[in-house]
Amino acid sequence: MTVPVAETGGEKVDGIRALDVLVQNRRLTQQALAGVDDFVLTVGGDCAVDIAPIAAARARYGNALTVLWIDAHPDVYSPQTLPSGAFHGMVVRALLGDGPAGLVPEQPLSPEQVIIAGERAGAASEHEYLAKTGLRRYGVDDLERVLDGLRGPVYVHVDLDVLEPTAFGATCYPEPDGVPPQRLVDLVSQVDDIVGAAITEHAPSGDEVDAGEAEVIRRLGAALLR
Repeated sequence: MTVPVAETGGEKVDGIRALDVLVQNRRLTQQALAGVDDFVLTVGGDCAVDIAPIAAARARYGNALTVLWIDAHPDVYSPQTLPSGAFHGMVVRALLGDGPAGLVPEQPLSPEQVIIAGERAGAASEHEYLAKTGLRRYGVDDLERVLDGLRGPVYVHVDLDVLEPTAFGATCYPEPDGVPPQRLVDLVSQVDDIVGAAITEHAPSGDEVDAGEAEVIRRLGAALLR
């Protein structure tokens, strides 16, 4: 299913760039999800595409849901701490209820429901927020610790910039010292009771897609959909 999201620019409002477009796209995605009563794998776009699918999973599974946010960045900026206004750096914070109207779920997640994995590039303000909220956070070295005590239902968000850029470079914000692709596939394969997932931030430089990177995405998708 393809959601016909708007790709036009928008105004910066309340510190969020293209807020009106983001709200419209969330609404369109919500409408598409309304007719789906099954596992949903969301592919494409930046991390903001996962607002509506995670909100739908939260509404379905309630407090039992855990969101495993696999990303080189924690995405807990606020409009006040991210001058660019790029909302994809604020998504986790919005999912927790701290964000603009129209992009915050009706039933926000609690900090206990979120685990960040593979993070290695958060800003000082983000780490302050992580410490204040008590969000669980694992880097690359201790990545597999996310599996300790992890029980379903689990929603898995994957930002491809978690990967080592020398092995997978087609991302918007590559960060050094990342996770090898096979290690990520192996990790995801060990997560039980995945009820939804997303693969985001694929950004090839042109129309040609690298065959090796396409294979990584295929294997990752297969692991999520098993």
